[in-house]
Amino acid sequence: MPVNYSEIFNIILLTFKVSGTALLFSVILGFSLGFFVALNKFPGKKILVAVINTGMGLPPVVVGLLVLLFLWRGGPLGFLEIIYTPIAMVIAQIILATPIISGLTMAAIQQVPQKMIWQARALGARGLNLVWLLMRETRLSLLAAVMAGFGGIISEVGAVMMVGGNIKDQTRVMTTAIVLEAQRGEINMAVALGLVLLALSFSVNLGLTIIQQRVKNR
Repeated sequence: MPVNYSEIFNIILLTFKVSGTALLFSVILGFSLGFFVALNKFPGKKILVAVINTGMGLPPVVVGLLVLLFLWRGGPLGFLEIIYTPIAMVIAQIILATPIISGLTMAAIQQVPQKMIWQARALGARGLNLVWLLMRETRLSLLAAVMAGFGGIISEVGAVMMVGGNIKDQTRVMTTAIVLEAQRGEINMAVALGLVLLALSFSVNLGLTIIQQRVKNR
């Protein structure tokens, strides 16, 4: 059976929308949580760190199941009626990627010498000013965190299939389409999608790596 290029284009476009949106929110939430935990002392900090570290290795199918239970018609958020929609897929990917980004961000900030942070605070750096200073200091590690988060999002299949339903022209992204086409025996379509997914992943990571190396050489 010949490759349906129109269908592939629609799948690629939806993948960009879902994964791009999920990555944006994951970076915002991950950076915020990572900086907050690394720079502050509060009761239960060790527990929160343990939760973040556990979240870095969450099985995607478990995340998919939890989101499904919450968004199902009889679930706590069932009234939103967003199960089997791209929004549900974005939520699942955010839950998967945020712990990865926040954990790596937290580790990066903790590597900054404590004396430097004390000195910055003594000179009046507070709030966003301190965060911006530390972001510049750890920018290489933060870019690595973004790349790791993107890798977790773009390669995910179990959770998005559970909460999205893999519906043609609505919730079918590249990873779920590859699984479906392989199961159908449509190897040409599966291979075509697989090559596009590899090219997309390589291109994004290449771009981030180039930025990272330029920053390193400054």
